[in-house]
Amino acid sequence: MRIPFTQVDAFADAAFGGNPAAVMMLSRWLDDATLLAIAQENNLSETAFLVAADGVEADFELRWFTPGDEVEMCGHATLASGHVVLSSDTVRDLVRFATRHAGVLEVARDGLGYSLSLPERTPSPALLPGVVEALGVEGVVETLRHPAGYAVVVLDDAATVRNCTPDFAALAGAGRYVVIVTARGGAGEADVVSRVFVPAFAIDEDPVTGAAHAVLTPYWTGKLGRDRFVAEQASSRGGRLSCRMDGDRVMLGGGCVTVIEGTFLLP
Repeated sequence: MRIPFTQVDAFADAAFGGNPAAVMMLSRWLDDATLLAIAQENNLSETAFLVAADGVEADFELRWFTPGDEVEMCGHATLASGHVVLSSDTVRDLVRFATRHAGVLEVARDGLGYSLSLPERTPSPALLPGVVEALGVEGVVETLRHPAGYAVVVLDDAATVRNCTPDFAALAGAGRYVVIVTARGGAGEADVVSRVFVPAFAIDEDPVTGAAHAVLTPYWTGKLGRDRFVAEQASSRGGRLSCRMDGDRVMLGGGCVTVIEGTFLLP
C-alpha cells in the first residue's frame, strides 16, 4: 500500500520551528496496531491519519497517534492536517474534522496562517501527587487538573518554566498525564509561557502543543482579565500561538510549513 505522506512544522513561521507532525491520507481505516506501528516508524510526537467522511457534519475523519498510543485530542497535528487539505484546495477556506473523542474540529484560513477551533477544557484545582516532585520546581502558585488527562502546574516565574528539568521516569510514574508547567511571561516576552511534558505517551517534551492551550486559554484569560493573549511554548524548537476564547471554544492561531512530501510504503 502506498500512503501519501506530508510532514508539517505546525505553529511555525519557518521550517525547523514549531511542532512537526506527519499527515497521512488513507482510503480506509487500517487496524489500530498498524496505525501505531506507522506512528512509531515516523517517530514524531504525532502522526495524523485522515479518511474522507461520508456525512455532512465533517469533511474528514481524523485520528492521532504518538509513538506510544492514540491520543484523544491533538491541536498541532490538526492544524497540520488543515494546512495539508487547504494547501491542496485553494478554493476551500475551511475544513472540518470529525474526531472520536473531541467532536468536530475546524481549521480555517486566517491571514498568512490558520485558526484552529478546539473545545475549551477549563482545569480545576487539584492535588497532583508526585507531579511537582518529578518536575523538580519551586515557586508553585497552584496545581490544577482536567479529567481528559491534563495536569497543570502554575509557577510564579517564567524563568523557572524555561529552566525546568524533570525526572521523566518519575513523571511518567506519577500518572497518565499531559503535564503543563506555565507562568506569566516576563518583560519583553509573550503574555504566557509554558512547556509540556508527556513521558507517559513516550514523548518527554512536546515542542508546541495546541491541545494544552485548550486548557491554558480559559485559565489564563480569567487570570489576565481579557479574552485573548499571546502564548509561547518554550521548548528547544519553540513556537508562538495566538489564543482567545469564543464562547465555549478556544481559537488558536499559527502558521504551518511543509518540510517533507513523499510516499509511505506499507508492506
